[in-house]
Amino acid sequence: MHGPEIFLFPLVIIVVVFTFTGVIHWVDSNRKEREAFYRADTLKRLSDAPGDGAKAAFDLLREQDRLKRINAREGMKVGGLVTVAVGAGLCIFLRMVAGGGTGSPWLVGLIPGFVGVALLIYVFFLADPIL
Repeated sequence: MHGPEIFLFPLVIIVVVFTFTGVIHWVDSNRKEREAFYRADTLKRLSDAPGDGAKAAFDLLREQDRLKRINAREGMKVGGLVTVAVGAGLCIFLRMVAGGGTGSPWLVGLIPGFVGVALLIYVFFLADPIL
């Protein structure tokens, strides 16, 4: 393979990747729009219902918001733990690779480790409490 054909394969791969990414984004945005529409429709029906419909709608909104905050906090906990583990593993790996040589390349592992510690400090001490 020589000449202009050598550039054809990487070009096709790039076009396929970006097209696939665009389609995935479009499908995801349509799903989110549909979920928002159905959620709004449900809340409207609940608030129009006689009796305690409006109270039930607001309780539903409050509970959904609380669950969303819980999921975000749990995701940050997992992210912090994974990042601390990556930092520790990188420190150990670079320490073993470098051996007793000059310098301290294993200290590079402290960067993701400190990012993970910062995430965990935020989650446990600085974030708003979940009610």
